[in-house]
Amino acid sequence: QVQLVESGGGLVQPGGSLRLSCAASGSIFRINAMGWYRQAPGKERELVADISSGGSTNYVDSVKGRFTISRDNAKNTVYLQMNSLKPEDTAVYYCKANLDRQEGGVWSRRDYWGQGTQVTVSF
Repeated sequence: QVQLVESGGGLVQPGGSLRLSCAASGSIFRINAMGWYRQAPGKERELVADISSGGSTNYVDSVKGRFTISRDNAKNTVYLQMNSLKPEDTAVYYCKANLDRQEGGVWSRRDYWGQGTQVTVSF
């Protein structure tokens, strides 16, 4: 089994900061790309940022210069440092990890999702 457990969400005022964490655990051979997505009420889920196993990063234009994604491979953890938060950043944030696993002698590569953490930016 695999679990992705997110933490760090909450309520913050505009201009404030939050740091999200997502730790992967379970029977994992290798973690490939990891990323953060968000979904606001009435909107589709969108990619916020992702990071390859080698550390290459990609951001949606609306968060460039404000958010930073990083990962600690020794801890199987991905982080999202969010600065200068705006009300439009309010959403449920989900982490995703692309994992290589072996179960019962069968290899697989697929995406796994966390349960989501709420981020609310408001006075």
